[in-house]
Amino acid sequence: MAVVQLDHLRNIVLVGHTGSGKTTLAEALMFKAGATTRQGSVPDRTSILDSSDEAREKLSSNDSAICYATHKGVHVNIIDTPGVSAFCGTAIAALAAAECAVVVVSASAGIQVNTRKLMERAREYGLGIWIVINHITAANLDLPRLLGQIQEAFGTQCVPINLPAKGGKGVVDCFLNESGATEFSDVASTHTAIIEAIVGVDDALTEKYLGGGLAADEARAVAAQAVAKGAFVPILFTDAGADMGITEFLDALVTLCPSPLTGKRRAVVDGGTSTEIKPTPEGPFVGQVFKVSTDPRSHIKYLAVRVHSGRLTPEMAIKTAGETKGVRPGQIMRFFGSEHKELEAGVAGDVVALAKLDFAIGDAIFTAKGGTIPMPTFPKPMYSLAVESKSRGDEDKIGVALKRFAEEDPCFAYERGTGGELVIRGMGETQLRTYLTRMAKIYKLHVETKAPKIPYRETILGSAHDIEYTHKKQTGGAGQYGKVVINLLPANRGDGYEFVDKIFGGAIDQPFRVSVDKGVRGAMVEGVLAGYPVVDVKVELIDGKTHPVDSKDIAFQIAGRGAFKDAFMKAKPVLLEPIVTIEVTAPADNVGDIQGDLASRRGRPQGQDMLPGNMSLIKAIVPLAEVADYNSRLSSITGGQGSYAMEFSHYEVVPGNVQQQIVDAAKREKEAERAGA
Repeated sequence: MAVVQLDHLRNIVLVGHTGSGKTTLAEALMFKAGATTRQGSVPDRTSILDSSDEAREKLSSNDSAICYATHKGVHVNIIDTPGVSAFCGTAIAALAAAECAVVVVSASAGIQVNTRKLMERAREYGLGIWIVINHITAANLDLPRLLGQIQEAFGTQCVPINLPAKGGKGVVDCFLNESGATEFSDVASTHTAIIEAIVGVDDALTEKYLGGGLAADEARAVAAQAVAKGAFVPILFTDAGADMGITEFLDALVTLCPSPLTGKRRAVVDGGTSTEIKPTPEGPFVGQVFKVSTDPRSHIKYLAVRVHSGRLTPEMAIKTAGETKGVRPGQIMRFFGSEHKELEAGVAGDVVALAKLDFAIGDAIFTAKGGTIPMPTFPKPMYSLAVESKSRGDEDKIGVALKRFAEEDPCFAYERGTGGELVIRGMGETQLRTYLTRMAKIYKLHVETKAPKIPYRETILGSAHDIEYTHKKQTGGAGQYGKVVINLLPANRGDGYEFVDKIFGGAIDQPFRVSVDKGVRGAMVEGVLAGYPVVDVKVELIDGKTHPVDSKDIAFQIAGRGAFKDAFMKAKPVLLEPIVTIEVTAPADNVGDIQGDLASRRGRPQGQDMLPGNMSLIKAIVPLAEVADYNSRLSSITGGQGSYAMEFSHYEVVPGNVQQQIVDAAKREKEAERAGA
């Protein structure tokens, strides 16, 4: 395939709630532009973009997919993204490849949870925005009301560029025309609103327009610039399944969609310096990985890369900022669903595919000296499950599978949690169960799941001074001896651990002072109060004593550990619990019940917003331990109409009565382990 000139490129990412018709819209665009010979269908399981068995079985995308089409000499890279909020990570990552986010709204369902969230992410990242109202041929619609809700929710700069007409069987272009018959509103006033939104991007244009001297061609020439700056958000009406408004959508891409020349400019950050990237084929190669996928059959790893500058060829050596030696990219391709079409080179502004390279989502890659390119902000995965292999010996294989999933989804993570548990984290149960099912199907690895232990932390509120501990052991041969005296002080929250050597002279030999530090660190990892890691403390080693024969490293490690434990219990020990910020979206009628339920979980309200469609957004901060089962509880309260998202906020001291329950439970668990041993 030949490369495309920079000004003939358009990169769009389709985002929105599940069921809004994003994949069908992409299929319709490809078919209408002649990129395919027939339009793929999600319900018929013939979609090019929903190519995996998993997606076709569920009739829903759970990963981003890339395709392209050419219309009137303009090459359009189209990235279709999942609409399920649990898989928002790949949707957010795809924003890094585009100049324009096309927010797809179902005419029958209206503005939904993921619609709003992804709209906000795209705006925050600085992309131009389009809004598509899809499914306009559905029954019992109130399109004027929905249009009003969109403008109320997202701003008056959201203006239709076409309106439904001919009994819902067509649309009228209100940018090119100043009159015509439509189902609602009128073409003349809509045309005026479009022009006024566009000229608002420039004071000189505004003056010229107010003076009556602005030609229509002048407005069209700066329309894409107005979209890029957020001054103008075009609204288009379509029904992708019924071939309604698709040609008009393609035409609008040519004139109203920012190109790499007019859209968001990325920057390379190196240390404290930020340098804007000039999108030119003649510049040094700069690209960024925004998607990682693995072929389920060949297990080949593929990368999707947005080229920001220069020209990428197979013989070049590319690397990240932290590497000294580069790797050759090999074959350069374009994604077309699950197919890969070979490409002569990757040029500035284009989206290309590479294979068998070990880069990660967000990596900025260069041929020369580089840095980082900021990605959109990802929510922190907070929903978690502890997993345990059903078969002994599969632990390493499970780690390999989880590593792959984490590489492909920025909102999926795994770690060793409290007590050595293997914990997977994500945006919701749907996401985690999907990955576990995939692991069983592809890797034949089966696990059991349970609620993970809450990652409490231990710390102190007071101080303990002159705490002495002597370790002395004599077994007939060489003995063990170490004596230490320490002070234990609280540190500021988040400061971590500090060890201060305050011994003057030779009371303890220098190597044994390091041993004391090791012993203290070991005790901190194990915990003292209830077996949770200790944080934010300062230990001062103030005195001690050695034995000329029996003092050794292990003796002072044990003495340091013992002194720390004694001091900790005398310094007002407390447990810290993780606090999360939770945002609950639910019908307005359920607000009272939700607020009462959160209050019963020690939640503290942080505000409430009204949303279109008789929905409300309730914000609160609440202990993580209290919302471990919130998914089922919210579904019960709202009849399945509610959703929520939560992110880690901070740690707080656990109330005394709750702390005692946790400590008692830890003691019972330890006693049970001893009895079992």
